[in-house]
Amino acid sequence: MVTIRLQNSLTRRKEVFEPLDPGNVRMYVCGPTVYDRAHLGNARPVVVFDVLYRLLRHVYGEGAVTYVRNFTDVDDKINTRAREMQVAGDSRDLNAIIRTLTDETIGWYHADMDALGALRPAHEPRATEYIGQMIAMIAALIEKGCAYAAEGHVLFDVRAYPDYGRLSGRSVDDMIAGARVEVAPYKRDPMDFVLWKPSSDDEPGWNSPWGRGRPGWHIECSAMAQDLLGPAFDIHGGGLDLQFPHHENEIAQSCCAHPDAGFARVWMHNEMVQVEGKKMSKSLGNFFTVRNLLDQGWPGEVIRFVMLQTHYRKPMDWTESRARTAEKTLKRWISEYVHSPFGQGVADSVSVVSGFLDALADDLNTPKALTILREFEKERLRGVNISADDVAVFVRTLRLLGLDGVRQNAASLPRDVKRHFEELNLTRRIADMIDAARSERNFAKSDRIRDAAITAGFEVKIEKAGASVFSTREADYEKLKRLEREAP
Repeated sequence: MVTIRLQNSLTRRKEVFEPLDPGNVRMYVCGPTVYDRAHLGNARPVVVFDVLYRLLRHVYGEGAVTYVRNFTDVDDKINTRAREMQVAGDSRDLNAIIRTLTDETIGWYHADMDALGALRPAHEPRATEYIGQMIAMIAALIEKGCAYAAEGHVLFDVRAYPDYGRLSGRSVDDMIAGARVEVAPYKRDPMDFVLWKPSSDDEPGWNSPWGRGRPGWHIECSAMAQDLLGPAFDIHGGGLDLQFPHHENEIAQSCCAHPDAGFARVWMHNEMVQVEGKKMSKSLGNFFTVRNLLDQGWPGEVIRFVMLQTHYRKPMDWTESRARTAEKTLKRWISEYVHSPFGQGVADSVSVVSGFLDALADDLNTPKALTILREFEKERLRGVNISADDVAVFVRTLRLLGLDGVRQNAASLPRDVKRHFEELNLTRRIADMIDAARSERNFAKSDRIRDAAITAGFEVKIEKAGASVFSTREADYEKLKRLEREAP
C-alpha cells in the first residue's frame, strides 16, 4: 500500500498518515457561509481536499472514505445580507429571505465547484439541521465546567482547556495582548467565545435551556463533525485563515466535550490566494469569484489546473499568463488523449504514471505530480508510435487529479462546462478532417482547412502523429463550426 505523508499543522511536522480505521477513513473540511458567490480563496480548499479525497479513495478504496464538508447557513453575515435585501425592497420576513438566500447560494456553490471538477462529499450538512446536536454539546460543556451561561449567552471558558493555543502556537495571554476581540461585560475572560447567543424576534432562533437563540459559528462544525464522523476522526482541513480562531476553538470545545477522544488527529491548512502577485481584495479591483472567471471564458478545469501548479501550503498566484499556459496544456491533454480512441472507457483498475502516486502521497505535491505528467507525455506520448496502454495510463492519472473532464452527473453540468467539452470535441473533429485529407494526399485541402482554422483564431500543429487544433483567447468557435459544415 502507498504510504501517505501529510503535514500536520498541530504537530508542525510531516507525518505518516495512519487512519484510525483503514476501512473507514474520515475527513472533515470547513465549508462556506452561504450568503454570496464563492471567490477564488473559497475554491482553493475545495480543490486541495478534493485531490486528497481522490487519493484516499485510490489507496483505501472508494467505499472506505467518508468526506464531510458543511454549509454554514445560520450566521450574522447571512442575517446582514438578508436585511440589506429588505432595505432594497424585499417585503418578506427575515427568515423567509434567509431561506431563499441560503438555498440559492448553495445552488451556486454546487454549480461552481462542479465546474472545477470537485467530487461531492459523502455528506454536506447544513448547520440548521444540527441545532439539537449543538444544544446537547453546549449543555455537556456547561456540565463539565468548561462553559457558562451569562445574560442569554453561553460562552466557552478558554482557561478550562490548558492546551488552548497549541494549534496556532500562541498562549492565551499573548492572544489577549495582540488580538482584537469582543470585550463584553458578561465574559469572564476576553478570549472566551460564544457558543450560543440570543436572537431577536425576527432573527433565526431556536428554543434552548438558555432562551430562544442561535449557535455561535465554532460549535456548529464541532457538532456536525461529531455526529457524522464520531468524536475522533482522521483529518480536519480548511484554509489557513481558519486556523485561528475557528479551528483553535473547535479543538478546545470538542476535546473538552470528549476528553478521551482527541477530535481530529491531523490538521491541514492551505495557504491563501493572490491575483497577479497581490492580495485579492475588492479595493484593488482584483477580487474574483469563480463565476466571474467562468463567465470570462476560463473553463473550470483550467482554474483547477492553475491551483494545482502551486503546492497547497504556499500562496497561490492567479495570473492570466499562467491561466493561458494551463489552458493550452490542458486542452491538448484532453483533446489528444482523453478524447482519443485509446482514452475512452479507461477503467479505474488501470495503473497510473510511474512516480506520480509517490509525488501525490508526499503531502499532496501536485506541482511535482504535474511535472511527472509532462515528462511522461514528452517521453511516451509525443512520438509516432503512441501506445494504447500509455494513453490509458495517462488518462487514468489525469482522472486521479480530476483533470480528465469526467463528471459524476453529466446531466447537471453547468452550461459553460458542457460548452467547453463540446468545443474540445469540435477541435478534435477539425484535426481529424486535416488528417483525413493528408491520408488521401490531398495536401491542398488539408492546407485550406488549416488556414481557415488559423483565420478563425486557432493554433494548428501538424506532426507525424497527426494534427492538433488548439484554441486561443481569440478563438471563434462559430467560424470553426462553419468550417466543419463547409469544409473546402
